[in-house]
Amino acid sequence: MPKHFEQAPGLYDAPVPETEGFVFNQTMMRIKEPGRSLDFYTRVLGMHLIRKLDFPEMTFTLYFLGYLTDREMNVVPHDDAHRTTYMFGREAILELTHNWGTEDDKDFAYHNGNDEPRGFGHIGIAVPDVYAACDRFAKLDVPFVKKPDDGKMKGLAFIQDPDGYWIEILQPDMLEKQRK
Repeated sequence: MPKHFEQAPGLYDAPVPETEGFVFNQTMMRIKEPGRSLDFYTRVLGMHLIRKLDFPEMTFTLYFLGYLTDREMNVVPHDDAHRTTYMFGREAILELTHNWGTEDDKDFAYHNGNDEPRGFGHIGIAVPDVYAACDRFAKLDVPFVKKPDDGKMKGLAFIQDPDGYWIEILQPDMLEKQRK
């Protein structure tokens, strides 16, 4: 194992018993227009809308999306309460938050985290073939921040969603393929 891994704090430490069962569940991003964003995340990126929650008294809606296998599609509960419990127990859910009325303001935009001052950077989507995925994105007119062979980091790309958030498109085995 490389030396730097041996020195990484927490890498080999036993988990704190009190955190057993903790799950990284979601990342939340605010969106301006739900129809546009839901189309992008479902049709372009292939996610499934798992749950929608409306909060009329606070004038916002939450959309929870994720990747589901065929088997998972058959086990997602139809009952609202059970579906919510199922969703909040999963790993890696994307929560899109729509504050009502933003879609009506032509000048309204959220900060994407990559403009100054920098903060939030991006989410990442692993794909079987980064080049095939990027060819498809190009045909769908998805804006690119970086194409797979641009710059020094080859084999990964960055695209933008309708609100300008960056999405890294990566291939899990790309480093292995580049070394061969």
